[in-house]
Amino acid sequence: TWVGKKAAMVEANKPIRKTLRPCEEESKNWETTENLYIEGDNLEVLKLLQESYLGKVKVIYIDPPYNTGNDFIYRDDFKISKEEYEEESGVYDEDDNRLFRNTENNGRFHSDWCSFIYPRLQLSKNLLSDNGVLFVSIDDNEQTNLRKICDEVFGQENFIAQIIWQKKYSVSNDDPGIAPMHDYILVYQKSDKFRRNLLPRSEKQLQRYNNPDNDPRGDWTSGEYVSSKTKEERPTLWYPIKHPKTGKDVWPDENAVWRYSKEKHEKIVAENRLYWGVDFSYEKPRLKRFLSEIKDGVVPSTWWPFTDVGHNDEASKETGTLMGKKVFSSPKPVRLINRILLLATKSNDNDIVLDFFSGAATTAHAVMQLNAEDGGNRKFIMVQLPEETSKKSEAYKAGYKNICEIGKERIRRAGEKIEEEAGFMAQNLDNGFRVFKVDSTNMKDVYYAAGEYDQRQLDMFTSNIKEGRNDMDLLYGCLLGWGLPLSLPHEMEQIGEATVHTVNDGDLIACFADEIDESIIREIAKRQPLRAVFRDSSFAASPDKINVGEIF
Repeated sequence: TWVGKKAAMVEANKPIRKTLRPCEEESKNWETTENLYIEGDNLEVLKLLQESYLGKVKVIYIDPPYNTGNDFIYRDDFKISKEEYEEESGVYDEDDNRLFRNTENNGRFHSDWCSFIYPRLQLSKNLLSDNGVLFVSIDDNEQTNLRKICDEVFGQENFIAQIIWQKKYSVSNDDPGIAPMHDYILVYQKSDKFRRNLLPRSEKQLQRYNNPDNDPRGDWTSGEYVSSKTKEERPTLWYPIKHPKTGKDVWPDENAVWRYSKEKHEKIVAENRLYWGVDFSYEKPRLKRFLSEIKDGVVPSTWWPFTDVGHNDEASKETGTLMGKKVFSSPKPVRLINRILLLATKSNDNDIVLDFFSGAATTAHAVMQLNAEDGGNRKFIMVQLPEETSKKSEAYKAGYKNICEIGKERIRRAGEKIEEEAGFMAQNLDNGFRVFKVDSTNMKDVYYAAGEYDQRQLDMFTSNIKEGRNDMDLLYGCLLGWGLPLSLPHEMEQIGEATVHTVNDGDLIACFADEIDESIIREIAKRQPLRAVFRDSSFAASPDKINVGEIF
């Protein structure tokens, strides 16, 4: 328990009057891509995605603020005044209420962080599929609290592992205490339907396998045939075996025995599984273990050394090389996210990967990279608050005014690089993304009850749609409202003088033009969409609106 926990639980269930507005000009391959990049407060975004992606996300990876005393965390109470905010933290964003620096002299240092993470985890659980899984990076500052919160939200029985990632390759000499060399990654499943994959064998592991005697069963490696047990301990394993070249009896060492019984040994000999070396030069045999007979991969462990998955310095160099400058502090290495994806996704399952603390968009980079390597069709949803970059930072000097600009450009550059390097393997690679931005609802706010209006005011409210909202805003507002994915194929065409939108080959057809001609209505009806949507102003008068139902 902590101060503010009840309010945090309520926060997850509070409705919001917001929408996601499409931004085609900042997107890449809008018409064909199934990837999403969403700008906005992730609490609001998670609420907006509840219907469209309920139970559809296979993997969630997040790298939230670690609460080190210097991190910014989101303020979920938007009613604080600029003066109060300024007094409390001295730092505020363009909305005067979004971020604050949670320093250790704050009496609610841990409570504020817990209140911040709790509703986000609650909402994210809803999005996971029954066989879905959550990975959360964290350090020692909030590891204990995060695990308790995850136990409550996901159930203690759904805890899978606490992975230790070796994030550094050397100790900081100026560290005043005991230098931390690792972070944690907590892993929780949605239910017992989750099945982890085996990890592919590394080149180093595969080098152990070869075929010096041209065995038709393929590559193999050899293992010890002698055990360290004594003949007093295991008398049945103390016996002589014949050397195939000399015919002499070969015994284990004086203080050792064979690993297998005499009956098992005879079977091994009959199956030609003993190896005596080139030209039978070994004094004692070794046992052949064939690559074809072992599991297709390696069982994962909770220890992830930087040699396998990268470290902080590698991640900084990755973004620096790709972006030209070090424009983001403390990104995660692509190899780390790649390991997570290998454990939790399959190449041909259309798995959706969500990261709602997207940052430098390493997760998107890793998804595209792995898809290029194995021909997979994983999709990503990145969510990031457009937090402004410091005017003193390399990012700002390079022209990136907020973190979202860095993330989107990183995806563009990474996609192009992967496509270029993968060649033929990248022919079906989806390296695009649709950009959406959180905004107020498309509908005008209602301030008065019907009885408070008079006849002279009615002309002011002939349309309930806000000024400045276009067809695309209305279309994707409808998709959200109906709980349809935002990645569905979308085509536009002109029918007569009106623009008509077709989503997913006719699941939805929309036309938002004013006073639509009846011939256009009949053409849309002829296509028999599952849903059709128009504006009230699409009809000149009530009889025209009533007639639409008759036409359909």
